[in-house]
Amino acid sequence: MVTDKTQGARRRGRRPGGADTREALVNAAREVFIEQGYDGATVRAIAAKAGVDAAMVNHWFGGKEGLFGEAVLKLPFNPKEMVEDLLAADPDHIGEAVVRRFLTTWDSTGGGVFTALMRSVTSHEEAGMMLKDFFFKHIFKHVIHKLAPDNYDLRATLVATQLVGMGMIRYVARFEPLASTDIDTMSAAIAPTIQRYISGKVD
Repeated sequence: MVTDKTQGARRRGRRPGGADTREALVNAAREVFIEQGYDGATVRAIAAKAGVDAAMVNHWFGGKEGLFGEAVLKLPFNPKEMVEDLLAADPDHIGEAVVRRFLTTWDSTGGGVFTALMRSVTSHEEAGMMLKDFFFKHIFKHVIHKLAPDNYDLRATLVATQLVGMGMIRYVARFEPLASTDIDTMSAAIAPTIQRYISGKVD
């Protein structure tokens, strides 16, 4: 006979190894990678946050590397839709569209995956590749080639420096007042620079 005491002990125990364990590990890993970066995150810490045995990380993902790929190295939005939205904007105000889209995407998760990537980029090669793919392959390769007159790679890189720097200060270092400045103010300050990088003179 199962007593109330036994049932309570089971409820407080570790999560059983099932599909819900996989989801719990992904969610926990994302939080730990955001807080600690790839090097600082440990399998034990991730498993503890998920409420499962550490062996479940190897069972479901083959280790920390596989879990990082599942929790972080996936874009949390549809790149095609983002490109379509940007190209639908007024070309004379594309800088504003870029800044607003970048900030609204990442503000909604407090920096989310972007923060995890930035904390991991110096120690995890795939994190750097993911950032590059985000800015070049998935987004600005299409936007820049459509709207810019020349120097496509240079312009895309310049836009990336501006956005990465802004994201680093806003979501990772959290320097005030920029970390809590509203999007309208941020856009007014930064969009003209992005606009020049995309369509103005850069050489």
